[in-house]
Amino acid sequence: MAERTANIHAGCVRLARAAAAFGAPEEAGVLVLGKSGSGKSDLMLRLMAAGAELVADDRTDLTAKYGRLSAAPPPALAGLMEVRGLGVLALPHCPCTPVTLVVELTPGISPPRLPEPERWRPPELLAFPQESWPPLIRLDPFEAAAQAKVVAAVAAFAHALFRHGLPSFGGASIRRQP
Repeated sequence: MAERTANIHAGCVRLARAAAAFGAPEEAGVLVLGKSGSGKSDLMLRLMAAGAELVADDRTDLTAKYGRLSAAPPPALAGLMEVRGLGVLALPHCPCTPVTLVVELTPGISPPRLPEPERWRPPELLAFPQESWPPLIRLDPFEAAAQAKVVAAVAAFAHALFRHGLPSFGGASIRRQP
């Protein structure tokens, strides 16, 4: 199978040491989507302060090969991160990571308490099989627990921690990712 690459407006981090808080895989890559100014770099900076590694900021190259979706920085932007109020910084970075979770930022909008499971559809150019699409969560990046929710979500998807059929407050149940 030939390697295919698409460049998208997104950031990406590899969880690395930040994964430990919830037992998530260290090699897990989190692709962060959102409009300009939505808080992508801010959320990634907080994850990096907790031990994550920068992969790409603002532009990310996605590659599909052998049924695996990977993220890498475009060569000209490798190791660069724009930090609002500071400028563009040259930082240590990870050259590539598998994409295991996609986070779509919704600043100022709280997600549903018990969202239905969703998967993110990579660009059509990649011809990535639907059964391999990564899980998608939506969250407000400026919520105090945003970075913890990202790491907890990676752990939950990696270790099948979602429970279904169990009662929760209000009579709702949590559905397991298909």
